[in-house]
Amino acid sequence: MAVRDYHNILVIHLMHLGDLMLGTPVLAALRQQYPAARITLLADKKLADVVAANEHLDECLLIDKKGADGGLLGILRYAMRLRKNHYDLVINLHRNERSSALAALSGGRRIVGYAKPGFALAFDHVSPSQNQVMHEVHSHYAALRAAGVLNADGTAGLEMWIPPAAKEEAERLWQAHFAPTDKVIAINIGASWATKRWIDAYFAVVADTYLRRGYHIAVMGGPMDMEMVEKCRARMEEREHPHLHIFTGKVSLGVLAGLLSRCILFITTDSGPMHVGVAMHVPVICMFGSSPIPGFYPYDARSISVRAPVSCHPCRIHECPLAGEEHMMCMKRMPPELILQYADQILREEGERPACELPAPTDFETRVVEMADGHFALAPRGAAGRVVRSSLPQSR
Repeated sequence: MAVRDYHNILVIHLMHLGDLMLGTPVLAALRQQYPAARITLLADKKLADVVAANEHLDECLLIDKKGADGGLLGILRYAMRLRKNHYDLVINLHRNERSSALAALSGGRRIVGYAKPGFALAFDHVSPSQNQVMHEVHSHYAALRAAGVLNADGTAGLEMWIPPAAKEEAERLWQAHFAPTDKVIAINIGASWATKRWIDAYFAVVADTYLRRGYHIAVMGGPMDMEMVEKCRARMEEREHPHLHIFTGKVSLGVLAGLLSRCILFITTDSGPMHVGVAMHVPVICMFGSSPIPGFYPYDARSISVRAPVSCHPCRIHECPLAGEEHMMCMKRMPPELILQYADQILREEGERPACELPAPTDFETRVVEMADGHFALAPRGAAGRVVRSSLPQSR
């Protein structure tokens, strides 16, 4: 399909932190395709730090989904505001009711992207649901190529420009907590689903190990993660170590990004902060439970993604239905010794340099640790989309 010329483009992306981060390469691709166009992004107000300073955008509109812009009347009022801008292209990057409705009612001359049934009637091109054997970034590219909006994949990784005030606050906090020679490893314990959370006792072992080796540990996450962090900290033997720094629930997303940009490694669950870390170029090791690695892996080839060889992975459900020893076996069968082994490998590869000193990635496919011949090992390059079935190791 031939690509048309557009001059006033609206991109709608109202989902959660991780999803919004995975939409940032599309903004770069649109800017490359339409260098003279006015490009506007509509996003969730609470995630303003992630996109407000994005250099590919001319404007960032924010919607208060659970406040002034909530409910049916709020959607209708916001749609009327959008109509006044006379967009000639509207792109919806997530298939949910609110964003589908806003796109359908936006008055855009051409409307494309994902849509719920009913609202799809107002779309000129409806994209199929994201392909879970394809990374979400690549699914977006494929959808927009099929809609005649892009003529090629983009070449950018995840991107986030930190707002100036957040950058200043991150610098102040860093100087208050760390010396210039400190080596800081970030960890993120929380995740939106219980089935994405690694075992508390395992996180405790990893944190204790690095603290005893002389590293500093910076614990990240949002306010909803504070209880999880305290439970994990209670399992630590080094819970009162002066090199343990808890930032969970205490900093904005912009400050979180600024702190991560100075860390040498990020050990994390599949979560929104994981994708922020990737955008800051910090090397990531991520433990995957219920979510599929091919769809949501850390978008940087320096990263390592780990999955256990259980037949129910990826289940894509929020609560594990199994009981007894089988409960959360996808996470139980990724022991802390395994994560330490591959975390140490990343530290050797990158020379323990702060993320801000590392070059931007040019290769984006993660490396996968999976089971082969009864042992965990790095899968070959290009295996991020491959499902491997092999014998289970003995339970711990």
